[in-house]
Amino acid sequence: MDGFYFFIPFRFNFGAYLYSAKGTMAGQNIYFFSDFHLGRPALHSSDDRQQLIIECLDRIKDDASKIYFVGDLFDYWYEYKHAIPIHFTPFIATLYSLKNAGIEIEIFTGNHDLWMFGFFQNHLGIPVHKDPIEITAFGKTLFVGHGDGLGPGDYGYKFIKKIFRNSVCQWLFSRVHPNAAIGIMKFFSNQSRKVNENKPVFIDFKDEWLVQFCESYHPNDQVDYFVFGHRHLPMKYKLESRSGIYFNLGDSLYHYTYGILTDEGFSLEQYYDTGTSIKTNI
Repeated sequence: MDGFYFFIPFRFNFGAYLYSAKGTMAGQNIYFFSDFHLGRPALHSSDDRQQLIIECLDRIKDDASKIYFVGDLFDYWYEYKHAIPIHFTPFIATLYSLKNAGIEIEIFTGNHDLWMFGFFQNHLGIPVHKDPIEITAFGKTLFVGHGDGLGPGDYGYKFIKKIFRNSVCQWLFSRVHPNAAIGIMKFFSNQSRKVNENKPVFIDFKDEWLVQFCESYHPNDQVDYFVFGHRHLPMKYKLESRSGIYFNLGDSLYHYTYGILTDEGFSLEQYYDTGTSIKTNI
């Protein structure tokens, strides 16, 4: 089954096949998740992690008004005109049910799933952001994005990202049959994992590229919370050279953490206990 995609008519309607929760009242809180990397094993298999994620989303749905998925939901992803990867169907079905329950959902691409071209927008009505955005809620301003390619350094990835975003390169890859394409994507995903085989290591906040980005970001602009993924380490850091707090959402590979914004502020929580501690200077 590893090489198979499922094919979808251009105007496929999930509502004909999935449970509908329409009519349920949505809550008020806003949730932030990142770095599921579905398709990749870690503490649990990808299928087991997918189930843990679905169970978490089911628990929070009654008090959620909106959920942001802040990149790298999938360890590999490519959309053909009539085909997407089959492995993530339970998660995609859950997104539909949440949306149908009145919960707003927005997705950010990450460095592993940046080839999103219209499936989520056209078939689920879910906006997809390819760059960071500012949002305002509960009287707070948040700067939200996956975090890849921000800050100093990482020049190799910044160059590759330009290639992957190039429309000619995307067109050429779309000529590859889906069964072969998914094999290619899994190969490069595995190579990336071998290069970064161990859990991410924290050394010092001042060495963190995303912290450096936040410290230098438009100092005259009011931002209360900078919210990123990508680093795979849950962090809370009060910035020193400007106002605001940097949060990293962690991941659902080793930490099973997420962010929540309420009328009391932003916090990091854990939905599956792995003994994780949040890196913080507060």
